[in-house]
Amino acid sequence: MPFYKELGNAGLKATDVPVVAFSVGEEELRGVDTKPLVGHLASWNYFMSLKNPENTKFVNLYKAWAKKAKLPNADKVVTNDPMEATYIGIHMWAQAVEKAKSTDTDKVIAAMAGQTFKAPSGIMSKMDEKNHHLHKSVFIGEVKADGQFNVVWKTPGPVKAQPWSPFIAGNDKKKDEPEMK
Repeated sequence: MPFYKELGNAGLKATDVPVVAFSVGEEELRGVDTKPLVGHLASWNYFMSLKNPENTKFVNLYKAWAKKAKLPNADKVVTNDPMEATYIGIHMWAQAVEKAKSTDTDKVIAAMAGQTFKAPSGIMSKMDEKNHHLHKSVFIGEVKADGQFNVVWKTPGPVKAQPWSPFIAGNDKKKDEPEMK
């Protein structure tokens, strides 16, 4: 966030030096003046501003919980990518427990393979059968003055997880090895 504060302080706009962030979302932007950051980009698997029924439900559930739990600034809470990933994971875990008819770790791990869940992103996410990586959509969002994102690009569906980078020597031998038992 100090980098973004300094961009604003220097008066550099997205039209001067466009920045694409891979770990900045709605929660991080709550701590800075976003007006000077308008137009900069972020790449995530989820943005709160997505318009679909699953996201509306997700955002409303969180806002209601925040008010009930009396969180500080509950009226201004935001959802973000890590929250959506956790939400997907918890639902997939519950589905796997039901499928395994057990909470035994090994049985649940086996039952996680191939789980699907309609995520708040609006896209059906899938747990890879072999390596348990999650297939998710990818979005590029443009920072708006209110700290939200205008989605300017998205994948047509979930991207199959690639657990081993083909650009690192030795990873070619790992591509077919399961990462989890």
